Amino acid sequence: MSSYVKFENVSKVYQSGYVKLNALHDVSFEIEEGEICVIVGQSGAGKTTLLNILGGMDTLTSGKVLLGDKEVSSLSKHELTRYRREDIGFVFQFYNLIPNLTALENIEIVTQMIKNPLPAEQVLESVGLKERMHHFPAQLSGGEQQRVAIARALAKRPKLLLCDEPTGALDYQTGRQILKLLQDQSRQNNIPVVIVTHNTALTAMADRVIHLKSGTVISVQKNENALPIEEIEW
Repeated sequence: MSSYVKFENVSKVYQSGYVKLNALHDVSFEIEEGEICVIVGQSGAGKTTLLNILGGMDTLTSGKVLLGDKEVSSLSKHELTRYRREDIGFVFQFYNLIPNLTALENIEIVTQMIKNPLPAEQVLESVGLKERMHHFPAQLSGGEQQRVAIARALAKRPKLLLCDEPTGALDYQTGRQILKLLQDQSRQNNIPVVIVTHNTALTAMADRVIHLKSGTVISVQKNENALPIEEIEW
């Protein structure tokens, strides 16, 4: 397998007045196609900064980021907008659904912007929401709203799915269902999925585990025996 995502010596410095904050320092790792990669670390370790750089929502100070044959770190502002819109699926801790649109409309608003999306109804069905597609977010449970958010990300046919604490706002059982959905969708569609979390138990589901501490990578482990979510307790 060739590596699909590459971080090469990435650093990110935020400057506020005279104060410099090194959010990431000389970070290097690779992720292969179709892998589930879990990035773990305490609050302030640099996980979200890393995710934002990978997703084109933030720029790096030095280094290089590649997705496939695209050098993300050299894209212009206009190209980054297109990259975020077309190549990346995002799933956040809070679902970021538009409250006055139905589940179906929340997905259609995204699919209208891109060339070759999956049909919104089909994706909602694939995440188990066939009966709920005409409901508004307020009529859906937290787990159902997160399923809509995942469906919205998948409808783009993204080259990469980025998840920032995707179960952070959910109870244990619902969280497990969401992780199973992410694991299944990654396997079925061969989409690499990056999950950022502080919950180290989730590393058992990953093909690759990256530990971040104080903005540096302290270890990258390849997990030959990634477990199905059903077998993981925390």
